[in-house]
Amino acid sequence: MKQILQDARTGEIAVAEVPAPQLLPGCVLVRVAASVVSAGTERASSEFASKSLLSKAKARPDLVWGVLAKLQRDGVASAWNAVRSRLDQPLALGYSSAGTVVALGEGVTDVLVGERVACAGAGYANHAEVACIPRLLMAKIASPDVSFDEAAFATLGAVALHGVRTAEAKLGDTVAVIGLGLLGQLTLQILRAAGCSVIGFDLNPQRAALAQQLGADSACNNAETFRDLCQQRTGGRGADAVLITAETASSEPVNLAGSVARERAIVCAVGTVGMEIQRRMFFEKELDFRISRSYGPGRYDSAFEQKGHDYPIGYVRWTETRNMEAFLDLLAGARIEVRAMITHRIPVENALAAYDLINGKTSEAALGVLITYPQSDSSPARRVDIGSETRVAAAGTIRLGVIGAGTFATSTLLPAIKQIDGIELVGVCTATGARARHAAEKFGFRYCATDENEILRDERVNAVLIATRHNLHARQVAAALGAGKHVYCEKPLCLTEEELTDIVRARAQAERMVVMVGFNRRFATMALRLRAFFAGVKEPLLMHYRVNAGFLKADHWTQDPAEGERILGEVCHFVDFLTYLAGAWPVRVQTHALANNGQYSDDNLTIQLEFANGSQGTITYAANGDKACSKERVEVFGGGGVGVLEDFRELELSRGGRKQSERSRLSQDKGHRAEWEAFARTLREGGSSPIAFEEIVAVSLATLRALASRRLGEPMPVDTDAFLAAARSQGGQPA
Repeated sequence: MKQILQDARTGEIAVAEVPAPQLLPGCVLVRVAASVVSAGTERASSEFASKSLLSKAKARPDLVWGVLAKLQRDGVASAWNAVRSRLDQPLALGYSSAGTVVALGEGVTDVLVGERVACAGAGYANHAEVACIPRLLMAKIASPDVSFDEAAFATLGAVALHGVRTAEAKLGDTVAVIGLGLLGQLTLQILRAAGCSVIGFDLNPQRAALAQQLGADSACNNAETFRDLCQQRTGGRGADAVLITAETASSEPVNLAGSVARERAIVCAVGTVGMEIQRRMFFEKELDFRISRSYGPGRYDSAFEQKGHDYPIGYVRWTETRNMEAFLDLLAGARIEVRAMITHRIPVENALAAYDLINGKTSEAALGVLITYPQSDSSPARRVDIGSETRVAAAGTIRLGVIGAGTFATSTLLPAIKQIDGIELVGVCTATGARARHAAEKFGFRYCATDENEILRDERVNAVLIATRHNLHARQVAAALGAGKHVYCEKPLCLTEEELTDIVRARAQAERMVVMVGFNRRFATMALRLRAFFAGVKEPLLMHYRVNAGFLKADHWTQDPAEGERILGEVCHFVDFLTYLAGAWPVRVQTHALANNGQYSDDNLTIQLEFANGSQGTITYAANGDKACSKERVEVFGGGGVGVLEDFRELELSRGGRKQSERSRLSQDKGHRAEWEAFARTLREGGSSPIAFEEIVAVSLATLRALASRRLGEPMPVDTDAFLAAARSQGGQPA
């Protein structure tokens, strides 16, 4: 399918051929008929993307501080790679569209295939032939009288409706609207439908004229005339409310709004404008300045948008979904006219012309610009071939298929893999076609896909990298083993003991297959030296791993219990590292968490580990620290020696009064390349796995029991041998 993408580094826009998106639970697949190019939002995005790196930094100083902190903590090279990787991702443009439902995801029961819908949301309702839309980011087009072209404006209509509600405009009010682009034209029509008198202003005389055609009582393109109209139309009182629907860095619209408003009026910024408010004017009138946030309640709430948890109508009357439905009702009742606003309809294959229009590269006037898409009954393609199929791999070549290509995979894992000889990149699969295509082109895969079965059923693929969301790992590991593939799975291996049992059983039926988990830290150069320093010690070790993890909001995906929370998602790294240093498996674990005052997510904790050889380890995991401090510090004591590893950049070893130290100034080495070299060497030459499968199970079980200990408030045994025996004795096929 075709999709419009923007290069985040250069601002260049392209129409790309990408696989249709994966159908996710709680979502529907929509074959898009039309989408609206939002001139203000998309022009601003295009302008920002086309800025130099220095100009981007000046525009977003908040991000610069984060980069500087990473530079200080991780080194110049690591910080630069992180910035470059973030700018390397393609941006999917568009957020307002309409089309026909072609497939239903798990849990969607109130929509039928074939129904017409309006779609919303950046990252979802993209300019693409097919889109995967969460249930609460779509609304049914109930009336046959509403066309796809009209319904495609529903997201913008919801923005306008929420602005009107935020401004508390009431029947009989006189409301001023500043900015008469798409959003302003929709706003004035909604106000007229609500029984308000409307006075409009825009610097563009054609837009002012259109506003009067669409129902404004008055409209002009001169600020002084606008002030006079607001006085004349209200008997000298001023407007009861002012909605600012302009898009400009200037603060003139905000202060113009203050000058035309009556005392104690509401001034509501709907568009993105400068906000250097003239305090005296707002103070003397005691004006109420408000900012309207997007489409309405539910916006930016992942529980609402991504998980489908609707708000009860008795408590929240107008959510973003219900705002979209209300706008579609206004269209059906002919109380809003959008056809007069449509100036261009452009087929998706010619979509670059749309951006020339909104970016002023042509003298042609444009307001409502629609992208249109071909309609077909055939199933959208889930795979796109990129490279030549004529290459013949050398004997012993590792032919890799990748499932999941998010930021970590594309910024860390795949660059490391590309440096290793003897690995051929065959196919890459992600949930979205844009990411799949980008990864395929950047790293040289033969094809990209959004269906993992393309990888699992490909007989050329003999090894699979799994780098998807945590809740998918166990199922995909078992499926890859069942397909006869070697598996490298990014941590964590699984989220429950039941899943771990399934993996043990799957591995038992595929004993020749190597299973590796991304416990990369044990392969770092300084980690190897630290372990070697204590190799001859005949007594148990005492170890402390301090992690300054940083605060994450409760709605961050890594805090979701369905994703395993941070203990399973990250702390497994530190359990593995202490296991590696101890040279023995954990046998007992106990977790203590700080009392949660509501700010944190039970992610300030200590974990005590006891190992089979008597060694003991403590993990201190803190979300309540400061990022200016180093993230990870490991201290090891034993045999009269001390080892301190700081952020995998500094290593200090001391024994017998003698101290040796080393420091990497430019970057961290956390072992990502070395672990892949070890994994590849095992697949090519045979021999034992870089990490024994049984040890991977021991670390995974210890981490699961650490989470259980936090919940139960008591120590938990880690009986790996018994667990393995029980799992293997169950027989049968993996669940």
